[in-house]
Amino acid sequence: MQYQIRGTVMQSLEVSLQPGESVYTEAGGMSWMSANIGMETNMKGGLMGALKRAASGESLFMTTYSASSSPGFVTFTLEAPGTIIPMELAPGQTMICQRDAFMCAQSGVQLDIHFTRRFGAGLFGGAGFILQKITGPGMAFFEITGEVVEYNLQPGQSLKVDPGHLAMMDPTVNFDITMVKGVTNVLFGGEGLFLANVTGPGRVWLQTMPLANLAAKLAHYVAKQ
Repeated sequence: MQYQIRGTVMQSLEVSLQPGESVYTEAGGMSWMSANIGMETNMKGGLMGALKRAASGESLFMTTYSASSSPGFVTFTLEAPGTIIPMELAPGQTMICQRDAFMCAQSGVQLDIHFTRRFGAGLFGGAGFILQKITGPGMAFFEITGEVVEYNLQPGQSLKVDPGHLAMMDPTVNFDITMVKGVTNVLFGGEGLFLANVTGPGRVWLQTMPLANLAAKLAHYVAKQ
C-alpha cells in the first residue's frame, strides 16, 4: 500500500490501493476517492466492537474502502489544523493515543479501548478513563491537532505535561496525574490543578494545540459577537 501526505496546516492523506488491498476508517471519514473504489459500511468487530469504539471517541460503524479489479485511491483529511502521523505496526505492536486520534488503517490493524490504570489519571487526565489502543500488524495513520513534538524517554526519565497536550505514547510509558504544588501556582499559574506525569521507557508524542484549547479560544470570540 502506497500513501502520500500533502499540505502543511490542513494536511490530506491519499492512500493508493492495488487490487485486493483495503483501508478502513470511521463512518464519514472519507473526503474523496477514485470512481473504481468500493466501500462497505458495517459494525466492524460486531456490536461489542462498535460499543468499544464509541467509548473511545469513534463512530459505531466503520467503512472499508477496497480496490477490486484495478488500482485506485482514497483521500482522508484532518478534522482540525494539525499533523498526520503514519506508522507501520508490527504484529502485536500497540500504540496508546487520545480519543479521536485514529484516522484510518489497513484491515489487519485492530482498534480497541484502553483504560488508564490509575484512578487519578482517568479522573483528571483530560481524556477520561478511556483512551484508544491501536494494535498491528499493518499501516495505521493518526491525526494530531497542531504540530507534534516527539520525545524518546529513557527508563526513569519523566516529563510533566499539561494533560491536553499528551497525544500518543508507547504502552511501556507510565502515565499518571500529579497535583500542582503551591497555592500561588494553583490560583494564578494558569495551568489548572493537575499535570500529567509520563515516565519512560518509551516514546511520547505531544501536540502543540489541543482541540479543547482551540474550542475554548474560538468560543471566547464567538461570545463577543
